[in-house]
Amino acid sequence: MENNNKILIIDDDPDIVESLRIVLESGNYTVAAAESGFEGVKKAVAEKPDLILLDVMLEKIDTGFEVSRELRRLESTKHTPIIMITAIKELPDFNYKMAGSLSAGKNSSGYFNETLPQNETMGLDSLPVDFFYEKPIKPDLLLEKIASLLKKK
Repeated sequence: MENNNKILIIDDDPDIVESLRIVLESGNYTVAAAESGFEGVKKAVAEKPDLILLDVMLEKIDTGFEVSRELRRLESTKHTPIIMITAIKELPDFNYKMAGSLSAGKNSSGYFNETLPQNETMGLDSLPVDFFYEKPIKPDLLLEKIASLLKKK
């Protein structure tokens, strides 16, 4: 029984993608996957998923943050719920300093257009995601959270 909701997984670890696929298909979701931030943004625009599962650490440690900002900037994906998946165990006083390519106003990846001023910082409350989910994945809890976010949509 398919529920017609499509979920896009953006994660560069094939084992994580496969385990998430199994969990999501057990909940009768249609699953698409992308293994890089660039591919994820392209697939999100082309396939219009109902929800996105996004890993924080893709090509580099902050790529997931860049991807979430780009997805919120684009008209076709700005209202799509995003669950950011992280292995980060603790985020006390999280104040993510936009560093490297973004703070310099450069874009080494070539696919994100928005940049932040050099001194701007971003805390958890300003990250453009709907929920943070910490690994390891607990299938029942993940499916509950997905169902909850899809009901709000």
